[in-house]
Amino acid sequence: MSRVELADLDFFSPEVQECPFHVYRQLQDEAPIWQVPNANVFVVTRYNDIREIIRDPARFSSSFSALLNTGSTNEEVNAIYAEGYEMVETLLTQDPPRHRVYRNLVNKVFSNKRIEGMRGDIEAIAGELIDLWINDDEVDLLNRFCVPLPIYVIADQLGVPRSELPLIKKWSDASASRLGRLADDKQQIQNAKDIVEFQHYFADLIDQMRGNPQDNIISDLANNTIDDGRLLTKPEALGMIQQILVAGNETSTASIAGGVVLLIQNPDQQVKLREQPELISSAVEEILRLETPTTGMWRRATQDTEIDGVEVPEGSFLMVRFAAGNRDESVFPGGGELKVDRDNADNHLAFGQGAHFCLGAQLARTELQVALTALLQRTDNWGLVSGKNPLTHSPNVLLRGLTDLHISFDKIR
Repeated sequence: MSRVELADLDFFSPEVQECPFHVYRQLQDEAPIWQVPNANVFVVTRYNDIREIIRDPARFSSSFSALLNTGSTNEEVNAIYAEGYEMVETLLTQDPPRHRVYRNLVNKVFSNKRIEGMRGDIEAIAGELIDLWINDDEVDLLNRFCVPLPIYVIADQLGVPRSELPLIKKWSDASASRLGRLADDKQQIQNAKDIVEFQHYFADLIDQMRGNPQDNIISDLANNTIDDGRLLTKPEALGMIQQILVAGNETSTASIAGGVVLLIQNPDQQVKLREQPELISSAVEEILRLETPTTGMWRRATQDTEIDGVEVPEGSFLMVRFAAGNRDESVFPGGGELKVDRDNADNHLAFGQGAHFCLGAQLARTELQVALTALLQRTDNWGLVSGKNPLTHSPNVLLRGLTDLHISFDKIR
């Protein structure tokens, strides 16, 4: 692709978000701390700069909820949200030490020991899903495998019946779309309706589980206390549930689907993985590096500061672009290439770092390991079905996931 005039670059446009990698490389070469024209916003694309920022909450705060929750110019949207609960800062947009208060409430659910104990259940879910279409010649893999696998897992952890999968997916999509800030007016209205519906559904569950504890996340949030022994408010609990719901399925769905496409597009690497299944953990890290389903995150400068020689005024917003850092050639030689045995793949930034390191990182890794292992063991000769795979992604500033994935395959006898 030809280089663009940075003064004319609309970085957050749907067109750039769909095909961003040449822009990432140009910014890394020419302006690694690039200020968006006529805005107090900086885009950060080099690995070491991103790492410095996300590990320094004193200078670069995660308290950017004002940016995410800016009221819509559409009064119908605002009126719909008024029927729900206010959005409050809990996990994503809190800084230490307050962030730790909320995170401690759910740490045990996502501990490495507990996640490893779930592996058998995740393998069973993967097997049951594949059983439904293994005798066919092709499958809508996105909707019949990549979507339901992580949703079933997170629904079990939340304490929601698996029969509610369509609702959970709808609510998660709406939350992700709102977070991504690229929805048109019609989509904003639908997002608002879906999010308020989600809030009332889970508010009712919180009421049901208060005083009637069960072994799930909602019960923990409904009954555990913080501060001086008070229960979480409903807006606090709902905010945490919403973030866990999105992080617990959207990113895993995107990683599984994206990983399959990468292996189809790189048949030599797929062969290597089939011949050396012990490389599955390494391959998962490499897929997470290349796919980076959470492409970036916001930070806010708490003081006048400098990064890599660029002055950043207090109050500026920084878009730390994990997806760009994960292809930084100075850290990952041949950064755009898939190498299932890459030595340093696990140095990627797909889960962030520091205090906000992804709560569900181990769950996502396990789901991706199980999903790819099951697909590789039971199917072969993968191909993209002609005419059904535009390989486009849902428009979103922060998240990246395919809109379609139809594959042909042979059943392994």
